[in-house]
Amino acid sequence: MNALPLQHHGLTASRLVLGCMHLGGTWDRSAPTAEHVQRAHEVVDAALAQGINLFDHADIYTLGKSEQVFGQVLKARPGLRERILLQSKCGIRFPDESAPGRYDFSREHIVSSVEGILSRLGVESLDILLLHRPDPLMEPDEVAEAFRRLKASGKVRHFGVSNMSAGQIKLLRAAWDEPLVANQLEMSLEKLGWLESGVLVNQPPGVHGGFPEGTLEYCRLERIQLQAWGPLAQGLYSGRSLEGQPESVRETAALVGRLAEAKRTTREAIVLAWLLKHPAGIQPVIGTSNAGRLAACADAARIALTREEWYALYVSSRGARMP
Repeated sequence: MNALPLQHHGLTASRLVLGCMHLGGTWDRSAPTAEHVQRAHEVVDAALAQGINLFDHADIYTLGKSEQVFGQVLKARPGLRERILLQSKCGIRFPDESAPGRYDFSREHIVSSVEGILSRLGVESLDILLLHRPDPLMEPDEVAEAFRRLKASGKVRHFGVSNMSAGQIKLLRAAWDEPLVANQLEMSLEKLGWLESGVLVNQPPGVHGGFPEGTLEYCRLERIQLQAWGPLAQGLYSGRSLEGQPESVRETAALVGRLAEAKRTTREAIVLAWLLKHPAGIQPVIGTSNAGRLAACADAARIALTREEWYALYVSSRGARMP
């Protein structure tokens, strides 16, 4: 398996990432409890046991409580910070008295968001900061100024994006003179736009694909780490109820099950192995606070799907033969 693009930027990261969105309890203003902190300890232990060293946060996750409880884990474990990579995201703002829900890539918001992230985590710096969702009012020069300030102060080592097209990344890179190291996108056996945009070039259905053509290829060329959020498709092929689902989903789930049985592994591992087979070096972000489910995912890097098995899963999921 080829080196991850992150390694070209001096970041030795695990193939799987732990997504911390569900740590800290509920999405309200209630304070996290001792039970929430204990759950965070258990999930961190489960991740470390499986060789996972990259932990993905965002300032909005459980309204900041995800970072808060993770910070308590770090505080209780001297030396852990030096063994892991911390990534967080900013740019989404919830509705308040002044405006509706919105995105904000202003210099002031980026810098203040990072200050809050570092305070909740109880650390001096982030390894990676991602811009969460594209802000249509983005001024690249203003974003670059925020990045320079954060880099110069030692508060962020590397920067990246999330949910951005190649064109949006190029626009930002015109003002920022360092690499953007990651792009986090929804990619799974269910969400196939990232594949279809290439497969359907010069095909009528490709006009309405929705995924920006060339984004996958641009990230590969620029050594931008592709990180897949939602890689398990919310358990669609690994145990979730299939009542009311289309035939293609039911057939794909059955195929996943047969492959898991043949390879003596879990359904989760098969679904992730399908992503890992792609030569872009995709990093699945496993967004769970369940230690058991995390362990079920860990076998993915060991599973070798053949080209025929990979295509069998792809064609089954798309519900139609290749064009």
